[in-house]
Amino acid sequence: MVSFIKASVLIFCLFLVACANQNKAPESLYDDVGGQPVMIKITDNFIQEISFNRTIYQYFAKTNIDRFREKFIEYLCVSTGGPCQYTGDTMLKVHQGQKITEADFNTTVDLLVAAMKDAGLTYPQQNRVLEVLAKTRREMLYQ
Repeated sequence: MVSFIKASVLIFCLFLVACANQNKAPESLYDDVGGQPVMIKITDNFIQEISFNRTIYQYFAKTNIDRFREKFIEYLCVSTGGPCQYTGDTMLKVHQGQKITEADFNTTVDLLVAAMKDAGLTYPQQNRVLEVLAKTRREMLYQ
């Protein structure tokens, strides 16, 4: 009889835990990758990657890097579901007049992938970030 009661209590507890987990909101991509510290690491790594690439650096040669850093961190945060607010310009406005080619865009994506890898993101996490950011691709190319 005591074993039956113990088993019943155990099953009831497992049931409560299962129900509680169903009501839990899914974790955002922002939280999944590590939140603000990782957004900062990705951005800093990305800036470093850009600085080593002569082709892509030309697009950033006249950029205020401190402002770019601040706004890119905000943009990553918001794009991945974080609690930030993006206060920068639209992607279209930022990239207007740069005439970014498909090849240069793809190279920049490769630099971002390297930055995310160096920040410790797994391949699935990297792909999820790229999927979110890809929505603005048209606003960047050939503008």
